Amino acid sequence: MRSQTDWLIASAMSKNKNTKNRPRKYDKKSSPREPAERRNFSASSDGLWLFGRHAVLAALENPLRKIKRLIVSRRSHDQYKEELTKIHLNIRALNPEIAPVEQFEKFLPEDSVHQGIALLTTPLPARHMEECCVIMPGEKNLILVLDQVTDPHNVGAIIRSAAAFGAKAIITTDRHAPPESGTLAKSASGALETLPWIRVTNLSRALDKLAEMSYWRIGLDGYADQDIRDADYGNNIVLIMGAEGKGIRKGTADHCDALVKLPIKRTVESLNVSNAAAVALYVFSS
Repeated sequence: MRSQTDWLIASAMSKNKNTKNRPRKYDKKSSPREPAERRNFSASSDGLWLFGRHAVLAALENPLRKIKRLIVSRRSHDQYKEELTKIHLNIRALNPEIAPVEQFEKFLPEDSVHQGIALLTTPLPARHMEECCVIMPGEKNLILVLDQVTDPHNVGAIIRSAAAFGAKAIITTDRHAPPESGTLAKSASGALETLPWIRVTNLSRALDKLAEMSYWRIGLDGYADQDIRDADYGNNIVLIMGAEGKGIRKGTADHCDALVKLPIKRTVESLNVSNAAAVALYVFSS
């Protein structure tokens, strides 16, 4: 008669035998069907994935971008054929990969509106105030500074508005600001390729440097006394905006020459930061 110990050993051996050839179970994080590209959509050792018609086509026209892969769906290849041919003939050699729409899901964020075109490229090179913020006499010289605005959709939309209203550059900090990404580039709708983006380690020092370059530093603050419509500081303006809710930090406000507010009704506490930026940019650019 088998002892209890013998029975336990036999049971364990039988279990190992039955499970030896079973396929390994993967959790969501380690599943081979969840490639690494799906977990990191910013710059990596492989590069940066951009997606969407305007973002990708603008990047292809930017000589500072290095093409690693260009993926286009069959339908989008036919739709953008004329634009891709023009870029191929006038700017650079293109060798797009025709891929099914399902292929895009391996590299792009979930639910991204890629419009059947994606580009693996390199992040843009660093830009500096000394080269981008030089004052041109007789012109509007407008710089936009973001103080800890972290949402990539907002920053992308602000870049688009800044480019539309003729800003010379946008300045953010290295920390507490979104990295260059496909989502941000999509929101910027191509403007990321045309508007210099300067990242600084110390915003206060950057504002002091801009003052030395003869800029007036104007902070947007919902509790300021001065209406933006009454602000007349000439042609050389640095517009400083903070995050929604918090606004610009005290240390940043201390480095402003003036604080102004938008004349909104008190039935609404505040505007989305990208909407507020568009209004303020319009005022100072006109």
